[in-house]
Parts: sequence; structure tokens; C-alpha cells
Amino acid sequence: MNTLKVGDKVPEFSATAQDGSTINLSDYRGKKLIVFFYPAANTPGCTAEACNLRDNYAALQSQGYELLGVSADSVKKQSNFKNKYEFPFPLLADEDHTVIKTFGVWGPKKFMGREYDGIHRMTFVIDENGMVSKVIEKVKTKDHAAQLLD
Repeated sequence: MNTLKVGDKVPEFSATAQDGSTINLSDYRGKKLIVFFYPAANTPGCTAEACNLRDNYAALQSQGYELLGVSADSVKKQSNFKNKYEFPFPLLADEDHTVIKTFGVWGPKKFMGREYDGIHRMTFVIDENGMVSKVIEKVKTKDHAAQLLD
């Protein structure tokens, strides 16, 4: 896994959001952006993480942050996830792994003794110039906003 690190410039990317629109990294130029990667929509850990960010969205916005959630789920799954939990931020349906590979969060994982490739739950904070300013590798799903607001 070749994960982006603090100080790296994030390469330009485009991906389809849950509503079918295209979102580009350049849409956020001049803004602070939080990009959080999660393994799968509507699973317990991913729901807890996204709901925690939703519940603290105003606090994150007050510090100038925009949010993007990313998984390899389909547009339909992302749309259902967003609507079910009323997330105020876009969810990217990165089925072809373009964004996932750009950030380097796809790689070997272990779960219940089984090894497989998948998305690593990680969050990147990107500054106004498109540079990585913070990487959270050990995401606390139920208290993720506090990790970002520290």
C-alpha cells in the first residue's frame, strides 16, 4: 500500500457521487477538505463513523472543513446510505477504485483469520492548497469528529 502522507500533494481525481454528479478534487481548491474512507455502506462501524461526522458536521464546518465519504459501493448503495441517515455531505461511489488507489488505502486486510484485499478505514485532511495536512490511520468510529477537531 502506497498511502499518501502528511506533506504530499493530492493528485487530481474525479468520482461519481451518490446523486450521480461528478465531484473533482479541484471543486475544493481553496477549502479545507476531510476525505474519509470506509469499507462498506450500511455496516455497523461505517454507520457509526459517518453518523458521528454527521452529528458534528456543524462543528467541522465552523472550522472551515468540507467532507467527502468514499467507499467502493455503487451509486445506489451510497444514495440509500446517505438518505437513510440524512448525511449532509456527499458520498463517492468509487467502484473502479480510482480515488481509493489515489490515496493508497486499498491493500491486504485480516478479519477473523481470513486475509483479503480491501479498503482500509482511514481519513485524510487536505489543506486549501491540496496538500495532506493530517492522516488518521486508527479511526475511532464512534468518536471520529473529536480526532479531527483536536
